[in-house]
Amino acid sequence: MNIIQEKFGMYNDVPIDLYTISNDNGASVSITNYGAIITSIKIPDRYGQITDVVLGYDSLTDYINDSIYIGSLVGRYANRIKEGKFQIGEKKYQLTCNQPGLHLHGGDVGFNKKVWGKAIEGGRGSGLELSLTSPDGEEGFPGNLEVTVRYIFTPESELIIEYQAETDRPTIVNLTQHSYFNLGGHGAIIDHHLQINSSHYTPVASDLIPTGVLASVEGSPFDFRKQRPISEAMSEEDQQKPKGDGFDHNYVLDTKGRLETLAASVYHPPSGRTMEIYTTKPGMQLYTGNYLTDQLKGRGSVSFGKHGALCLETQHYPDSPNKPTFPSPILMADQKYLHTSIYRFGLRS
Repeated sequence: MNIIQEKFGMYNDVPIDLYTISNDNGASVSITNYGAIITSIKIPDRYGQITDVVLGYDSLTDYINDSIYIGSLVGRYANRIKEGKFQIGEKKYQLTCNQPGLHLHGGDVGFNKKVWGKAIEGGRGSGLELSLTSPDGEEGFPGNLEVTVRYIFTPESELIIEYQAETDRPTIVNLTQHSYFNLGGHGAIIDHHLQINSSHYTPVASDLIPTGVLASVEGSPFDFRKQRPISEAMSEEDQQKPKGDGFDHNYVLDTKGRLETLAASVYHPPSGRTMEIYTTKPGMQLYTGNYLTDQLKGRGSVSFGKHGALCLETQHYPDSPNKPTFPSPILMADQKYLHTSIYRFGLRS
């Protein structure tokens, strides 16, 4: 394993670094301490051709100007909270509403727009530890929150992400990684095959806020219990999804928090690349790049294009603070927020 540190630019007169961790298989992951962003994941195909399998930009300036959370670590609360309101006990809180009628992905200046402290780690899998302090009242959240994330890349091309947080007051926490994956490197992800270990999902209203119901995937386009082409699911019509369009929904994982149980898998037949996801989190948001456009450009000025990537965001369910039947995202002062997610890359002949 090898770690290379290089300068990535300046942000508000603060030097920003880029760290690249590589293994002997030719695979690598690059991370910057601005936004704890994964800028690159390079994986060989069945012919040995190495390709970047996540969307990204060429420069720090592009990431600073980004508005779609490319590769970001998202927090203090990932996904949506209706009207930015929630309650802990008798105390009511109002968060920043950075989208009409809702709080999304941490507010106006979420964790994806912060400079994180950093430390390099060695060992069998080389890693990078990033830390951040979110002060009481930031974006409306209560409590001083101390956050640590560890990115570990192994000789077997596993990207392990370990999240930890502590607070001095009751608060809510929901951290996730918002990489946009395309195992072919570019082009629409309709040729990808997807499997999700989930028998239920959370239907949404017109504002994409869950209704609170857990709906069966049986007989619907949302059924990915067996791996199948994404194009097949997109071609099916449902009240929750127009025919021919993509997904932006949370899945209720059947893994019950067991890290050793497969949560999801992706396969790209042309390249043979595979990705398996394991997580201790209860849900996962499937987003198929519905709002990506040709006007949005990434590395080498290449257009992203609609359905040009998919996000698989391990998480608490959206609007959990306001849905008593959902797993609680409340973190108390005497508790630790601990979650792990693993993205395991491989090949199929």
